[in-house]
Amino acid sequence: MPQIRLVRRRIRSVQSVSKITRAMEMVAASKMRRAQERDLQGRPFDVKLHQVLADLAAVPMPPEEPLHPLLQHRPVARIGVVHITPDRGLCGPLNANVNRHLAGFILEAGVPVTVVSIGRKGRDFLVRTGQDLRAEFTGLGDRPSLVDILPVARIVSDDYTQGLVDRVYISYPLFVSTMVQRPTMEPLLPVEPAELPPAQKVDYIFEPDPRHVLSQLLPRYVEMQIYHALLETIASEQSARMVAMRAATENAQELIEHLTLLYNKARQEMITGELLDMVGTKFALEE
Repeated sequence: MPQIRLVRRRIRSVQSVSKITRAMEMVAASKMRRAQERDLQGRPFDVKLHQVLADLAAVPMPPEEPLHPLLQHRPVARIGVVHITPDRGLCGPLNANVNRHLAGFILEAGVPVTVVSIGRKGRDFLVRTGQDLRAEFTGLGDRPSLVDILPVARIVSDDYTQGLVDRVYISYPLFVSTMVQRPTMEPLLPVEPAELPPAQKVDYIFEPDPRHVLSQLLPRYVEMQIYHALLETIASEQSARMVAMRAATENAQELIEHLTLLYNKARQEMITGELLDMVGTKFALEE
């Protein structure tokens, strides 16, 4: 009897967990659709911004004009990384994969690395491993705006223009599909305008001159790169959480079936034992 009571209690416990994971799966699926829509809607703007930068880079500048600070290359003595992770867990191996990818990059860099962290899981990993944490930003939520990214872009741009870092990368989980989120490390600074093929080179008239347009566009480009990476992270987080919670719900259902089988066997054994006791008692009384 104590064994049956224990199995029954465990079945109820697993059923409660299954209800929770099922609810979390449904919430993550709802958020995932919105996050994917925002991410996919932002990709055309990112592509167009690259194209405008390429058009500006194709315009010949006077030789005496200095390059914009965000375009200048210099020997690499220190690297900066913007590391973007979710604030919460329960999203499968997503956080571990992104943090492990950053750790591998730091080990192979060969120079000191300074990190600006966006997201609690990345911040906790950097603190736990004793990395150089320049700044941290948490609690941006599931629907961040471009204004939330401005302090990050300002820190990164100022550190690069002041020579505190000589190259900046951005680390985030790239959303590929609902089942695939790929840890990605992309260069952010110095800005590398794309090379236009000769057929696409068009002589545009810029007002004001291309130098002023480029100086205004480069900071916006840095902001949009970070913001777009954050949208990719949110879409990856919700997708990974939905898949993880669905797997947890399925595992809970399998465990409930196994425990129910054990419960039925134990109950059958108990009933059989009671019947044998009754039959034995009857024979003993008759004798």
